Amino acid sequence: MVVEKGDKLILLTNDDGLYAAGLRTLLEVIEEFGKVVLVSTTESMSGMSQALTVKTQLRVKFLEETDRHMIYACNGTPTDCVKLAINQLLERMPDWVVSGINHGSNASVSVLYSGTMAAAIEGCLYGVSSVGFSLNNISPAADFTACKKYIRIVMKKLASESLPPGVCLNVNIPASKKDEIKGIKVCRQARGNWKEEFEKRKDPMGKTYYWLTGIFLNHEPEATDTDEWAITNNYVSVVPVQVDMTAHWYVDKLKARFKK
Repeated sequence: MVVEKGDKLILLTNDDGLYAAGLRTLLEVIEEFGKVVLVSTTESMSGMSQALTVKTQLRVKFLEETDRHMIYACNGTPTDCVKLAINQLLERMPDWVVSGINHGSNASVSVLYSGTMAAAIEGCLYGVSSVGFSLNNISPAADFTACKKYIRIVMKKLASESLPPGVCLNVNIPASKKDEIKGIKVCRQARGNWKEEFEKRKDPMGKTYYWLTGIFLNHEPEATDTDEWAITNNYVSVVPVQVDMTAHWYVDKLKARFKK
């Protein structure tokens, strides 16, 4: 693959692993917007958030090249993939970092745990316009057909104007047929949390292990300006996510408390 001076260079990654259907769908669409370097985890890294590989050797393997893309496998996390690509594999800084399509929603508080969104956040830390795409369907055999239209819409918006520094996009697509999706809602992250439970189980050797399960609790189910509402009502949610996690509204109040 030759990257000409006028070509857009796109770094593509995910957290579901190299052979995930969502990643292949995303590659198919993203190639329409430029030359793509795909660096993916060799296995699922769901829930790894912004984790970095620091205790084992980080390795990358070149797999495939066409006139539109190059594909690498990395044994690290999604954040590792972005860092390694920008520092070692790419011949210049990418124009965009694109992550996904995640198998399962990354709305509300799930953004904190998501490896998919961690890659997008890492991209914007480098000053690159970045976006994470997710489909509200956890099945490995999920149908990603409806995603293509909205990926194109979002990418065209990014092409027309870069995102502000320190901001990336979290895009969640409902698990609905293409003609059932009503459009796009730019919205905010819903307030909620996961109520985790650990099932105590026995392995074939009789040893005890624990399996994480849980349900999502939406703390504001009636609010109509959130990502959870949008997805539930067959809209694609687009949330601008910022790197700065400071509770700015509380700074002055906290200063006053420490003066006492």
